[in-house]
Amino acid sequence: MTMKSDIEIAQSAVMEPIEAVAGRAHIEEKYLEHYGRYKAKVDLSLLRESPRPDGRLILVTAITPTPAGEGKTTTTIGLADGLRKIGKESIIAMREPSLGPVFGIKGGACGGGYAQVIPMEDINLHFTGDLHAIGAANNLLAALLDNHIQQGNALNIDPRRITWKRCVDMNDRQLRFIVDGMGGKVNGTPREDGFDITVASEVMAILCLADSISDLKARLSRIVVGYTFDGKPVTCGELRAAGAMTALLKDAIKPNLVQSLEGTPAFVHGGPFANIAHGCNSVLATKMALKCADYVVTEAGFGADLGAEKFLDIKCRAAGLTPSAAVVVATVRALKMHGGLPKTELGQEDLSALERGVPNLLRHVKNLSEVYHLPCVVAINEFPTDTERELQFLRDKCRELGVNVVSSKVWAKGGEGGRELAEEVVRLAEGPSSPLSFCYDLDTTIEEKLESIVKRIYGGRGITLLPAAKKQLAELTSMGFGNLPVCVAKTQYSFTDVATKLGAPEDFTVTIKNLKVSAGAGFIVALTGDIMTMPGLPKRPAAEMIDVDENGVISGLF
Repeated sequence: MTMKSDIEIAQSAVMEPIEAVAGRAHIEEKYLEHYGRYKAKVDLSLLRESPRPDGRLILVTAITPTPAGEGKTTTTIGLADGLRKIGKESIIAMREPSLGPVFGIKGGACGGGYAQVIPMEDINLHFTGDLHAIGAANNLLAALLDNHIQQGNALNIDPRRITWKRCVDMNDRQLRFIVDGMGGKVNGTPREDGFDITVASEVMAILCLADSISDLKARLSRIVVGYTFDGKPVTCGELRAAGAMTALLKDAIKPNLVQSLEGTPAFVHGGPFANIAHGCNSVLATKMALKCADYVVTEAGFGADLGAEKFLDIKCRAAGLTPSAAVVVATVRALKMHGGLPKTELGQEDLSALERGVPNLLRHVKNLSEVYHLPCVVAINEFPTDTERELQFLRDKCRELGVNVVSSKVWAKGGEGGRELAEEVVRLAEGPSSPLSFCYDLDTTIEEKLESIVKRIYGGRGITLLPAAKKQLAELTSMGFGNLPVCVAKTQYSFTDVATKLGAPEDFTVTIKNLKVSAGAGFIVALTGDIMTMPGLPKRPAAEMIDVDENGVISGLF
């Protein structure tokens, strides 16, 4: 039998009108702003007016990613569907896809198989226009900044120390480093410049951390766009840009409501990358979801060392959120790859490779349970090539940490394949719990915070600050930013800052190349390795396989 592709499964689904989905989430019609029949934005007044108590928050994270795949988004959706199968009111809270990966490598980010959110073509493409609004707000600030310099530069901005970049939501390496303002005096001030991908913009991070329009405007005002000739920071507020930027974002800040293949309500809102930003959906969508269901299933990007660490140390700390349980998604195939097995040989049983790779899973689990004190379950996203001996090996290893292993079959069976995982999540969430702990205290220095993350989460022995980072650390501290949390930008493929070091390396240091402040978002960004804020396209981009027929039906968006 020929297996249907993800897009074929999504296109064959019978969607319910969005008002019916909203009713399942206790959202009255008066709060909906329709974007067609199957999408809606939900007005922020729901948060103030809902009489319902908050539900329980479940975090889905994963092992360190590999080309073999883990299925974190698929598990997130399938778990929410599974919770409804066992009689629990559930809702999904996840990020919006970026067009860059959609047309680059991934080809879509709405789950897979029979655990998807729909309409997947809309969500993966323009959706409700949030990313376009964020890009417009980002670029308005860039235009006002350069215009200020052109019109006399009353703020004494040093063109060589401008930190604010323009953005576009596409993987385009050609725009990483450019020179603009050419063509004579009337066309601007010539300077080195560059583009970020929209999801790496601080405006995206701000939108996802703001808890109201007023907070959004205040955060935008605090953005540092560059420095004066005498080294003082220049803010968005000083450029008088925050009001207009907020006007562009007044609709984008409202969470988007869609549904899963099984009709489970889903908030899909915001999309910062987890290797270069905080990697979580919006605070407003999460808080709204908690008012609409008994269980909210959310995910954080990439492995637990990136997305989950930032979800807990940045998002939860800022928003006062506390997860009731965490799910770590893994596959036997990916763990064997962490154990050194080539991708071409992952289909064969190899307990030796699995034993070498399983420390990666155990480190993520141990971090969640011992650093953050979260009840935790491991979800094995099963493949037909997994053997019972391999699965039992994982159960035994995790049991040594007091953590259960549950098989997830949501890709093939949807919510029905997530029943066992749902039951374990409910058992953990409704059982005894400890107060949420953080990896570091805010009153420690920037350097101490980075040391804590590297030692306690990555398993390394510390950090190495390059001369530029040492200078920036001193400057940021003197400016009063030393008490902010830190957001480490590093490769998603390793606990280290070297992508090829798989498994669970030890006795390594992480090199901090640069430090910069995202004052509006409220954190310090530490850049490591070869991290870039504008990705490039692969040799064969997913865009080459995407097409649309004369009836408007899209293909290749898998």
